[in-house]
Amino acid sequence: MLDATDTRLLSALQKNAHLTAHQLGEMLNLSASQAGRRRQRLEAEGYITGYTARLDPLKLGLQVQGFIQVHLGTHGPEQSASFARMVNTRPEISSAWTMTGEADYLLHVYCDDLPALNSLLHEVILPHPAVARVQSQIVMDQLKRDAPLPT
Repeated sequence: MLDATDTRLLSALQKNAHLTAHQLGEMLNLSASQAGRRRQRLEAEGYITGYTARLDPLKLGLQVQGFIQVHLGTHGPEQSASFARMVNTRPEISSAWTMTGEADYLLHVYCDDLPALNSLLHEVILPHPAVARVQSQIVMDQLKRDAPLPT
């Protein structure tokens, strides 16, 4: 069970994962050791699953961001597992979700350019034996960056 201090600690770490135990302690009115123990407990209990750096895709040459809805032609455990394996091998696919509704999957992709997106669609995703069709949308502008989770 999370208390108000745990919630504030999680919120602070989502904004800046580099905060030291001393800095967290000051923010939460705790000693550095208390703040450090709370962080360790939240990590051990799985509330904190890891720490990452957010990179700028444009600085990395990833000029095209898009979403791809994937519709499977056949629905079975083997087809789903095969499709999931393919998704996990492709670095252009930054995240993937199984969906309710018309599409079976939603893929978030970053590509160098439009020809790279076209290649991903026509040489990788569409040839997969379980895929019946795809629908892609290219991101024109991102109004809100991936935000911290509400705590």
